[in-house]
Amino acid sequence: MAAETDVAGHPVDEALEADDAAIRTRGLSKRYGRVRAVDGLDLTVPRGSLFGFLGPNGAGKSTTIRMLTGLVRPTAGEASVLGVPVARRLTLGGRVGALVEQPAFYAHLSAWQNLSLLASLSGPTARKRLEEVLAVVGLTAVARRRVGTYSHGMRQRLGIAQALVPRPELLILDEPASGLDPEGMAEVRELLTSLRDDGLTIFLSSHMLAEVEQTCTHVAVVARGQVVAQGETGGMLRGAAPGTRFVVDDPGRALEVLAAAEPPAIEAEAVDERTVEARAKGRDAAELNAILVRGGVRVSEVTPVRRTLESFYLETVSNAVEEAAGTAGTSGRAGA
Repeated sequence: MAAETDVAGHPVDEALEADDAAIRTRGLSKRYGRVRAVDGLDLTVPRGSLFGFLGPNGAGKSTTIRMLTGLVRPTAGEASVLGVPVARRLTLGGRVGALVEQPAFYAHLSAWQNLSLLASLSGPTARKRLEEVLAVVGLTAVARRRVGTYSHGMRQRLGIAQALVPRPELLILDEPASGLDPEGMAEVRELLTSLRDDGLTIFLSSHMLAEVEQTCTHVAVVARGQVVAQGETGGMLRGAAPGTRFVVDDPGRALEVLAAAEPPAIEAEAVDERTVEARAKGRDAAELNAILVRGGVRVSEVTPVRRTLESFYLETVSNAVEEAAGTAGTSGRAGA
């Protein structure tokens, strides 16, 4: 009997089929001619997580989501969704809900009518859930209003309601907070947190790093079509060396003293004409301060710098780009 193959014609890995992760990819790739949109992407999304998928424009986030949702065929590699290889994604039925790009609705119909049309394609069980999903996304009071009168935030919530109609185990969202005002972002944040607390696994791409830090239990950073960091949000930030800002009498001298310190190495930079910021794994603020004082630098203020997801993200992407630039034999890459 011939081995089963994925949508790209490659043999399906039986370990992926038996996987208990919500999403797992191994070497997932997508080429458009000579351009590599996704290039050997390895990703693991735990069940029950609210997972943020981060990366700059062109990193391959949307292309990855399109492969996971069956809209694009991979060129190489493997992927499973809820333990089912993407080659057999149709067997998942309503176990996966997705909102890819902007939700599309009939503006002249109400939210109820739009969802009813969708539910009619999913069977009588789905139709019975309309009141429930409208309540979950907070649209019960306006369910009979024409969607053309909805704000952008209300449309986003209706899009999530649409994805929830089949009662999925996994929700895949592409930029769910895009274009929202602060009130709309808060509404979507609260909704996603509530859905995750109810046991739903949520995988979302986003540029809103502060929102992701507040909301997501896990994150992955992708650059040039590859995952360059992934793990629990809190653990990743704790694992990075915290920074400390020092107000000093001579920033130039302070940088020289810190650069000349014995290993472990200290990273330091001038913030302004009186302030330097320093960080080093294994050294706390008191030790850094002592090094400066011994070096003849007068310190008048010491302020810890909280490590944020934004600073971690920027550093991770910058390091990935620098590493790629230093690798011989580059070729064109791009992604959505």
